[in-house]
Amino acid sequence: MPSRSKGNPFAQSPEYWKVVFMIPSDAAGTAEEAFNDISLAVSGFETDEANHIWTFELLCGEVPDMTDIHRRLLVLSTLHNVPMPEVTMQKVEQQDWLANVARSFPPLSIGRFYVHGSHVETPPPAGSIPIQVDAGAAFGSGEHGTTSCCLEALDWLAKKRSFKKILDMGCGSGILAIAAAKLWKTSVLAVDIDPVAVRVTQDNVLTNREKQWVTAAVSDGYDCEKIKRGGPFNLIVSNILARPLIAFAPDLERHLAADGVAVLSGLLTSQETQVLSAHLMQGLKLEKRFVNKEWCTLLLKRK
Repeated sequence: MPSRSKGNPFAQSPEYWKVVFMIPSDAAGTAEEAFNDISLAVSGFETDEANHIWTFELLCGEVPDMTDIHRRLLVLSTLHNVPMPEVTMQKVEQQDWLANVARSFPPLSIGRFYVHGSHVETPPPAGSIPIQVDAGAAFGSGEHGTTSCCLEALDWLAKKRSFKKILDMGCGSGILAIAAAKLWKTSVLAVDIDPVAVRVTQDNVLTNREKQWVTAAVSDGYDCEKIKRGGPFNLIVSNILARPLIAFAPDLERHLAADGVAVLSGLLTSQETQVLSAHLMQGLKLEKRFVNKEWCTLLLKRK
């Protein structure tokens, strides 16, 4: 077993439990966010491509509250109109979790970005932009298709123009806010409705030495004084889910500068038409799209 370490989210307990369930891909994006606050790590993998079935594993540092897990799964299945999944729970034998983390979360090269956890000891490739983010309490460690597409979009944008004021709406781990700060060295406001995500973002900002540029705050959508005072924004990045993206479309347009660009993600390709339509109605147009399997990221600007 590794010793207790503040920098290693997998070294918080001498005992671990694993919860496993399978769900259709339509609910996969929501599932990852639904359990981040009660587990050390959430891992999702498409295990049946033909039937679009994903297997999720929750790693817990204490005996899981299965009643709570069943309740969350019931909400998830009802929200996406899919069958209630079966769940298994087992105690995991003590082992070298650092080695397991290294295997499960290897470094990722996404455009110029080199995303890695604290367990990676090898130096980043020459010319890369390193970002250290551990998988754990908040969504966004680079391995998910939505996050990688957003990083690709930011890298693509950085080769074309600069931005003065940036908003990360639904920041999760803060990975996109950190990426934007590293690219443009300008003011970045990262907000999330979840106080845990905001705390994780603040920790990751310090780890990546971007405190000079990134401010993190709790906000229920765009209803935040820091957003009202800080806008309009030249770049708004929002990697959340299709429904809130649609609901926030008027708010996004209102806080987007005249020359502004929006990067929207967290949606399946099957949801692209609805999300795009909501923003077309606000006077925006599609500039470019980035696709990673069933996930889609839209880059929009004013007409």
